[in-house]
Amino acid sequence: MGMTMSQKILAAHAGLPEVKAGQLIEAKLDLVLGNDVTTPVAINVFEENGATSVFDNTKIAMIMDHVTPNKDIKAATLVKQSRDFAEKYNITNYRDVGEMGIEHALLPEMGLVGPGCLCIGADSHTCTYGALGAFSTGVGSTDMCAGMISGKAWFKVPAAVKFNLIGKPQGFVAGKDVILHIIGKIGVDGALYKSMEFTGEGVKYLNIDDRLCIANMAIEAGAKNGIFPVDDITREYCENRYQGTPVEFEADEDAVYDEEYTIDLSEIRPTVAFPHLPENTKTVDEIGETEVKIDQVVIGSCTNGRISDLRAAANVLKGKKLSKGVRCIVIPGTQKIWRQAMHEGLFDIFIDAGAVVSTPTCGPCLGGHMGILAAGEKAISTTNRNFVGRMGHVDSEVYLASPAVAAASAVTGYITNPEKI
Repeated sequence: MGMTMSQKILAAHAGLPEVKAGQLIEAKLDLVLGNDVTTPVAINVFEENGATSVFDNTKIAMIMDHVTPNKDIKAATLVKQSRDFAEKYNITNYRDVGEMGIEHALLPEMGLVGPGCLCIGADSHTCTYGALGAFSTGVGSTDMCAGMISGKAWFKVPAAVKFNLIGKPQGFVAGKDVILHIIGKIGVDGALYKSMEFTGEGVKYLNIDDRLCIANMAIEAGAKNGIFPVDDITREYCENRYQGTPVEFEADEDAVYDEEYTIDLSEIRPTVAFPHLPENTKTVDEIGETEVKIDQVVIGSCTNGRISDLRAAANVLKGKKLSKGVRCIVIPGTQKIWRQAMHEGLFDIFIDAGAVVSTPTCGPCLGGHMGILAAGEKAISTTNRNFVGRMGHVDSEVYLASPAVAAASAVTGYITNPEKI
């Protein structure tokens, strides 16, 4: 019986000729990731167990991004604990203020993840790297600790769901609209502990940023991971960037999938997820022009903080002003993206419109800082989750959308179709 792409990567790292869905395996890791929220918990477990060394100081990444620059004493203390550990064990991929970025934007940019690698991270959106043909998945801090010590992790081999992408996206439709459309179709548990494998001729119309966005939100459908095949777009991105040895895996023709869906990209419309689940989707055509009045717009995050996202927002905002009373926060994903956006003149567009530009950080995405919502306030955001209280008060609301839709909404003060701006 054939294997899926994800199963082949797991088999290779477990040293097995084949694996099957539901099988328990131990596999060697290429990278272990943590951030300023989850790394301290892993360090505590590390020390409680009397560990005195890490398996490979070059294969551990500690990215201080969730509430950095530090917003309070507690945040500063957690980062100091991580910083001290990184210095003690010479963790070469420790990144702090000034050289950090939002972890899932930064690691691909640094070349720490690439085709065929196996990565775990103590952050649920570690599934992002499947865009590059890797198997990457989120784990708890205890598993991060075990990975740091042993360089291995236990896995239950996931079954898979196949998404055959056909057609070409039209107009303002981007990767965010594609994944919101899919989650709206299958639900937040539609791929529970399964691999979401994307394939088909439509993949070639999705750039790397689109794919990173789509893989990033696989977890919002309950998936263990999301993964794309390696093609010329992947190879071009990883060339002279990926620090490992790329290994390309392809699903067997007789690979078994629990479900298969055909998604026509040409039929997808700009899509918005209403509170309080990513599956509560409506297209911009289904939303009345004055149906949802907004107070805040957030453009950034590990989902949509890349340069193409900022360009899409700037394209809509150029020459326009924010609606009175609307706050707009733009958060580039990494220092490199920040600098590129600045030199391209995107900052001028944002600031002239009335927005503010932040240093790279997760910030308001998880209710960390720089944009917390009060009771009754509504935000449209390019982030990935809109659970109750996600961005502040439990009586606030978050609507998920693409950068183009978010920017258009900032101009009108209501959730708006960017085609009408």
